[in-house]
Amino acid sequence: MRKEFARLMLEMGGKEERLIVLVGDISVFGLREFRRNYPERFYNIGVCEQSTISIASGMALAGLIPVVHSIAPFITERCFEQIKDDFCYQGVGGNIVSVGSAFDYAGLGCTHHTYSDIAILRSLPNTEIVYPASPKEFELLFKQRYDNGKLTYFRLPEKKHTLALEESQINFGKGILIKEGEDISVITTGPQVDNVVNASEILMARGINVEIIYIHTIKPLDGELIINSALKTKRILIVEEASVRGGLGDEVSMAVGHLQGISTYRMGIGDNFITDYGTYDEICKKIGLDRDGIANKVEEIVKK
Repeated sequence: MRKEFARLMLEMGGKEERLIVLVGDISVFGLREFRRNYPERFYNIGVCEQSTISIASGMALAGLIPVVHSIAPFITERCFEQIKDDFCYQGVGGNIVSVGSAFDYAGLGCTHHTYSDIAILRSLPNTEIVYPASPKEFELLFKQRYDNGKLTYFRLPEKKHTLALEESQINFGKGILIKEGEDISVITTGPQVDNVVNASEILMARGINVEIIYIHTIKPLDGELIINSALKTKRILIVEEASVRGGLGDEVSMAVGHLQGISTYRMGIGDNFITDYGTYDEICKKIGLDRDGIANKVEEIVKK
């Protein structure tokens, strides 16, 4: 995903003279070709993420298109006030492209985790939240939204999913129906879609037919797709690598809240820090965000 970011910036730099890349002392080597070709449009501000956001906002006010890049917790949670005041309050557009979503940096501990980035940014006016989990998704969604007058947050995971999506399926603001079913709707985002698909195969053997919806655009949400699915299955489970408070689960709950007889459940990161070190897969298993954990949760819901 980070290689695709570097490749895409190089491509877009040749097409859009207003595009400026600002980094927080990360991916500098990966962006070396962009820096070599467009030295006047590349800025490594260093470990000064708050200042980086403010500088980028000034560039946006001057008519440029900033792309700010750093590790997710440092460029979102650390910079919330600057994002709020310098971008959203001023009503200018730009792009934040993070890496290390949720607990991708599992080996570095919870200081490098972020559970609330989606929650805090979706609370701000003039923001969009995009969580592409494949290089092609990121390319297409970035090209669709990079110059739209809004602050668009692209949350790039380290791990990409394995879905074979057609380009025609990847449209900003539109979810993707991966599999039809009638017993429960599982709505997921990011690389967890692979675990959901694998869990559905186990569940089919247990007599449970799961409908799967994959969401790459969290704000604005494809409410119509989710409502139609909810009306059919009457049960929704949201699976996400983010806090169960304020993320995709909240957007889905807002979309279906006016419907009668719909039961909604969530799987994600609870009201606690993940203090264990390890690998991404080890953390997923520990908190139940793996194939077996999802399958067991779905079965528990359906058989209530």
